[in-house]
Amino acid sequence: MPEFKLVEDPNSLAPELTGRPRLGMDTEFVREKTFFAELCLLQLATGERIYCVDPLTGADMADFWDGFLGTPWVLHSGRQDVEVVYQTAGRMPCAIFDTQIAAGLLGHPPQMGYASLVKALFGVDIEKSHTRADWSQRPLPTAYLQYAAEDVEYLLPAFTELAGALEDKGRLAWAEEDSAQLLDPALYDTDPATAVDRLKAARNLRGKHRAAAARLAAWRENEALRANRPRQWIAKDAALMELASRLPVNIGELTRIGGLPGGLVRRTGSTITQLIAEAIADDSDYSPPPAPDDVQRGLLKNMQRRVARRAEELGIAAETVASRKDLSALISSPEAPSRLLDGWRRDVIGEELLGLL
Repeated sequence: MPEFKLVEDPNSLAPELTGRPRLGMDTEFVREKTFFAELCLLQLATGERIYCVDPLTGADMADFWDGFLGTPWVLHSGRQDVEVVYQTAGRMPCAIFDTQIAAGLLGHPPQMGYASLVKALFGVDIEKSHTRADWSQRPLPTAYLQYAAEDVEYLLPAFTELAGALEDKGRLAWAEEDSAQLLDPALYDTDPATAVDRLKAARNLRGKHRAAAARLAAWRENEALRANRPRQWIAKDAALMELASRLPVNIGELTRIGGLPGGLVRRTGSTITQLIAEAIADDSDYSPPPAPDDVQRGLLKNMQRRVARRAEELGIAAETVASRKDLSALISSPEAPSRLLDGWRRDVIGEELLGLL
């Protein structure tokens, strides 16, 4: 097990972080009872030491955030780590390097786990024994802290190995570019207006039923944000879909909807029925996107073949080059922004795909 130091005064660590070329980092958090994840631990590797930083002591962290966010990070599968720090500190790091992304660009499986990467690079087995731990408890058991420290022990050596191999192949800029995409705040900012997209069953609703689903999903999103509680604690997906299907217009009808707690009906029943009344009065054309036609399906298959061939030439997985979702979006909205038409992907495959369009 690696040696580590528990830091309960994060600001005291700021001088140790400032000016370093990079830091290995990982986070532990909980989100089962809240809308936003609660940051419970930050693990940092400097190359000489590993620190487990406790953000729950109530100590001031302003100097720590300046030093930590001003130093490039090395992390693995870092989207959730970036999200929880961004939502906690309100700022993004200056730069990141994601070792999962880097590994994928060298031919490793696209979703390769950290333990598998460490095994592949260094022949070391990491025991993943506390994946369901309650990281909000205090004091944290020493076994938890040792587990957390191990998650950053090999990040900086992995960066050295991966960056060198990528440089040899002329792909280091690819990894830096794809890693930087995780720093887009739009990935993490919540927009209630698009909350209906989370209701998979709402995709085929039309007219007033679709309008009701959109209004109800936005209402639930705002309620969850206000209370900092999970969406499903406010109202379950199935209940929203039943409301959108049956369109109850008074409290009596509302009480017959399954899955709606009585307390919720008492507190917000008038709001819910008002939203449904607005949806019934809405004469806008709410229709799901049309299904792909034969030409589009054929084009998608042709694109997938081109991507697979190019990926094989590069020695990487096809989904690392372009996912099915990327290709479908390009076909349906060729004028919309697409990662296939930007950066290294445009040179590797994007221009070819545009030719097919």
